Amino acid sequence: MDDETLRDRYVSFHNIDCYENAICVLDALNELFELYPEAKNDFWLRFETLIPKEYQTVFAKKDSKDILYHICSNVFYISALFEEYDFQKGIDFIDRAELECC
Repeated sequence: MDDETLRDRYVSFHNIDCYENAICVLDALNELFELYPEAKNDFWLRFETLIPKEYQTVFAKKDSKDILYHICSNVFYISALFEEYDFQKGIDFIDRAELECC
């Protein structure tokens, strides 16, 4: 079986770690904000309040949507931010998360 057969999200999510994809996107967002602090506007400040500080191990705040939900719900805005700053690593991560998990 080739990789595409194993990763066919329409059949199953077997061999796809959607939470790892979400973590990579959040890590890339944090890296972008470190490089370009001016990119963090009111929208991103609010977005941060929805994400647990320890999102690598705790995927959701109590009684809240999980990190994958927030990534998929905001995929357009995240993509636009990465593209605005030509942040290729972030673009690659959000494209993968969208393709495999959203």
